[in-house]
Amino acid sequence: MSGIGGGQARPAGLGAAGTRFRHPARLVVAGFAVAAAVGAALLSLPAAAESGERTDVVDAVFTATSAVCLTGLVTVDTGSHWSAFGEVVVLLLMQAGGLGIMTLAALFAVLVSGRLRLRAQLVAQTESRHLGMDDLRRMVPGIIRFGLVCEAAVAAVLTAVFLTRYDRPPGTALYQGVFHGVSAFNNAGFSTHRDSLASYAGDPWVCLPVAAAAVVGGLGFPVVFELVRSWRRPGDWSVLTRITVVLTVLLLALGTLVITAAEYTNPGTLGRLGEGEKWLAGFFASAAARSVGFNTVDVSAMGSESLLATDVLMFIGGGSAGTAGGIKVTTLGLLAFVVWAEMRGDPGARVGNRRVPEGNQRQALAIVLLGAGAVVVSTFAVLAMTDFSLDRVLFEVISAFATVGLSTGITAELPAAAKVLLTVLMFAGRLGPLTLATALALRERARRYDLPEERIIVG
Repeated sequence: MSGIGGGQARPAGLGAAGTRFRHPARLVVAGFAVAAAVGAALLSLPAAAESGERTDVVDAVFTATSAVCLTGLVTVDTGSHWSAFGEVVVLLLMQAGGLGIMTLAALFAVLVSGRLRLRAQLVAQTESRHLGMDDLRRMVPGIIRFGLVCEAAVAAVLTAVFLTRYDRPPGTALYQGVFHGVSAFNNAGFSTHRDSLASYAGDPWVCLPVAAAAVVGGLGFPVVFELVRSWRRPGDWSVLTRITVVLTVLLLALGTLVITAAEYTNPGTLGRLGEGEKWLAGFFASAAARSVGFNTVDVSAMGSESLLATDVLMFIGGGSAGTAGGIKVTTLGLLAFVVWAEMRGDPGARVGNRRVPEGNQRQALAIVLLGAGAVVVSTFAVLAMTDFSLDRVLFEVISAFATVGLSTGITAELPAAAKVLLTVLMFAGRLGPLTLATALALRERARRYDLPEERIIVG
């Protein structure tokens, strides 16, 4: 019973093996690095390229990292450069990256909860119902089945659409349906079409299933599972689900309004479309900015207002424990409640009838500041290497950090050093927020004393 008195409770089922997970971030980084390295080696083979020649190592590493980190930025055209073998490698890397992220998020939830005191752990376990190692063993197959079922559903719809509405041969329709279904659910953004999904800008049978899959994948498995259990009882939702759902809907709506209004008469984007098609394309652009990576309009033709709005949406990203990138909507929502509490003079941040621990607040602040710092430094470095304008470079950098995959068309024209920098940024952007939040939570420890308090001038 030492846990009640302040000792740290060990995660159920870990036993002596718990020491192996003392530094989970190292295992995650190593695992994804190995996957990217293997993918790059396969993509470097002559058989992976349509031309039968070896692909440049920088392009192979960039593509493999982009695929396993679910980004979608490319330095070579996916459909024309890679052979069928190369495209299958990209497909498998996307699948491994998506399922890996969701499974690792489940593992991290167990590790973090295991460091709670016994009383807090029992409360958390009652609320979330999936914080023990035994529960994790049962949950991981459920996560994988959920991902595969969602991908299969979208693939089936897209296959039928390509087959009936666009007269594709059955084999081609099935392959493109599966490829885009996997890419959509995992928020990867890879497409076998040179113009991404621009050919289907006005087709809701393509755009809406892809957007729906991306949103569901980006919500995160804890939120989706809770919504399935208690979608009729919003009052019973956890803080995580409330923040994720509310901000996801709000950002989708605001993004749709801002982008549609800004691009409404732009002949290079929405101006060429019909009335209903404009709103469909505006909604898809808003959803895509949340980490999807597909585009139905020419991003390079967007105005400065739309690019800035997309920058913000990309940086925020999607839900925690999902396939989307960015700093996450939960991070933004938590900081919003912190600001609101400070404006009201409340001693702590509260969401509904729950109080958010100070540790969570510090973690959110650290993620935002480190993410913003990485974007600023990387933008400065790419500007120094190239002659591209600030808005284009900033867009590219945020797209890489937030693992979105949208581009103004400058990726392939970047020098090798800039491509390497974006490769590192994609890797850090995908794993950084998840591993950082977990590492910070695992480092929490009780302090037996404190130092004298002294206020400073802020602002």
